Amino acid sequence: MSAAVNELPASPSRPTSLSVVIPLYNEQDNVETLLARVHEGLADCDLNWELICVDDGSRDATWDRLLECVGRHGAYIKPLRLARNFGQTAAMQAGIDAARGELIATLDGDLQNDPADIPRMVNELIERDLDLLQGWRKARKDGLVMRKIPSRIANRLIAKVTGVALHDYGCSLKVYRASVIKKIRLFGEMHRFIPVWAATVTSPARIGETIVSHKARTAGESKYGISRTFRVLLDLLAMFFFLRYRARPGHFFGSIGLALGAVGTLIMTHLTIVKFAFGEPIGERPLLLVGFLCLIASAQFLTTGVLAELLARTFFESSGRPAYTLADGDVLTDAWYQP
Repeated sequence: MSAAVNELPASPSRPTSLSVVIPLYNEQDNVETLLARVHEGLADCDLNWELICVDDGSRDATWDRLLECVGRHGAYIKPLRLARNFGQTAAMQAGIDAARGELIATLDGDLQNDPADIPRMVNELIERDLDLLQGWRKARKDGLVMRKIPSRIANRLIAKVTGVALHDYGCSLKVYRASVIKKIRLFGEMHRFIPVWAATVTSPARIGETIVSHKARTAGESKYGISRTFRVLLDLLAMFFFLRYRARPGHFFGSIGLALGAVGTLIMTHLTIVKFAFGEPIGERPLLLVGFLCLIASAQFLTTGVLAELLARTFFESSGRPAYTLADGDVLTDAWYQP
């Protein structure tokens, strides 16, 4: 009796290249200083690296300053210009799409993130064998009422709802393995939920965080305000739905429909007994209207669930995308057991 024995896959080699992605919007006063700090921070980096700066439809001289820096430093600085202002998420996705490195680092262009943290984060990601390393601005240099308090509330809420426990989702300074982040398509304003999206294609155990430095803005204007808190809440609802019910939306709508149907049925049963057993009038009772509304809403949620299931199945079947993701490094061979 003989058997074919499969060898264990070799441990992955150390990455050799890094792409740094920086979205910019109306940051003309920060461009030159930013690029100088990137060069200073990556001076001791032992990886080949490129810098991708995405001008998100700036209305000032940001693009001209970028072109000047390319002429001064070299072609490894790659400026991209979006046709109009699409938002930070779209700009970040454009940079990730253009990135060629085995690792990808992202940071803001407002000089509040320190590029000098990137080499340390790269080494930490490799040593801890992570797919994503999130920066944590523990000593944040922002306003207490307008930035810190809303951010802390949002971070705790996101961690509670999604189950991905991090302290600072909003920090743009992150390092990813390109093989993981390129499996994710970012849209809307989902850049603040990148660790949560990453948890849909890799194990949450391979997502970590590390403390990074943070500096106060010295030039330009902040693009964030208190209204961002409300947008986070709306995005969090969508995130919760995609995490739990992307492949089975009928369960989400169906659960609500069944609950409303049960309430409506109990109400109507009670009123039926009151009407026919005790002979009491029920036509003017508010409870009758509530019962009818619950039954109608139940039918609507149940039919919406069925339609959502059809759409989900059509999406997965037509796109050819499976409802699962294999871990990197898993190897299937053509060996068979031979008795």
